[in-house]
Amino acid sequence: MSDETRSVSAGARDHRGMLLEGTSPALVLPAGLRRVPKGVDELATEHLILNMGPQHPSTHGVLHVLVELDGEEVIAAEASLGYLHRGIEKLAETRKYHQVATLLDRADYVSGLHTETAFALAVEKLAGIEVPRKANWIRSLVMELNRYASHMVWLGTFGMDAGAMAPFLYIMRDREMILDILEAITGGRMMFNYVRPGGVFADLPAGIDAPIRAWLDVAETYLAENTALLGGNEIFQARMKGTGVIRRETALAFGMTGGCLRGAGVDYDLRRDVPYCAYPELDFEVPVGWTGDNWDRYVVRVGEMHQCIRLIRQLIDGMPEGDHTAPMPKVFKPPVGESYGAVESPRGELGIHIVSDGTATPYRMRLRSPAYYNLSVVDEALAGGLIADAIVTLGSLDIVLGEIDR
Repeated sequence: MSDETRSVSAGARDHRGMLLEGTSPALVLPAGLRRVPKGVDELATEHLILNMGPQHPSTHGVLHVLVELDGEEVIAAEASLGYLHRGIEKLAETRKYHQVATLLDRADYVSGLHTETAFALAVEKLAGIEVPRKANWIRSLVMELNRYASHMVWLGTFGMDAGAMAPFLYIMRDREMILDILEAITGGRMMFNYVRPGGVFADLPAGIDAPIRAWLDVAETYLAENTALLGGNEIFQARMKGTGVIRRETALAFGMTGGCLRGAGVDYDLRRDVPYCAYPELDFEVPVGWTGDNWDRYVVRVGEMHQCIRLIRQLIDGMPEGDHTAPMPKVFKPPVGESYGAVESPRGELGIHIVSDGTATPYRMRLRSPAYYNLSVVDEALAGGLIADAIVTLGSLDIVLGEIDR
């Protein structure tokens, strides 16, 4: 509990900690929240303290947001985390390096291939492993397929946050094509355990290019239909434009990355600026917003989906021949040291920091969750808006609580 929170919640007490006569404990409130208006000389209403979550259907996981309302206006808000904590970082200290991916799939459970790749990059940097070119191309291919599938989940649920149910149904139907492809490549639809230090678990199955090209033939059409159904709606546009504004300075101050940062006008993408895997050999653009409102974040992510299609087409057309993994010992023990590997996940810079003591298990593993930093801005972004806009703003951040409460 912070000093500010403590001063609000504590009543007058004696040296034994007992309440003094005539006093009562004040209401326990988070820092920055006020139960009643400051002044008594003005006509005002008593403020309402609203608990949103931790089981609220619009919180994209198990999230609790405490909101102070003056009518329908949000005066202050505070997000509290930890309802989904499973100790992934600590559990990694008892797993061999090739076993850690099974834990990381359950962090960002919507795009586990990115977390697996970040871990593999950190281990490879630490041990000096040279990954075959084909393995890098396969990694980029499955990550872009996973990015598109993740953005489809966000697009559908974002529409539901704004009150649009129909787009979600169409989007989930279209997403099944990508999940079928990922299942054919990795064996799983959500928990992949496919990217390993040294490369990938298995080569691309024979004939996999056929279903990928079949999806590419209809992907642009489906995306145009879905975005027209949602983004082309005048009511949706009115709900998005000018709400949930996160300025460039605020986004940088809170360490935001990904679509949230680019929506605020910061042109930064790890795939281009700190290239890894096959991205140095690929041609793509980075969509950037301007005002940092909910509409900009929507437009940026839809633009990223178009770029995903562009990248997947290049990857399947130019897939090289060769090995899918580097030679790896059965008992892998990297040298003593530490390293950091990062990828541009659908939510931003997802990094893995590894400390090795020379044994077969990591001494310490730390996951940098982009969703955690993006969510931290809600205390500032929600204030001054309406409670209905608060739901939409939370949805625009594209948070995954499994990654935040790791």
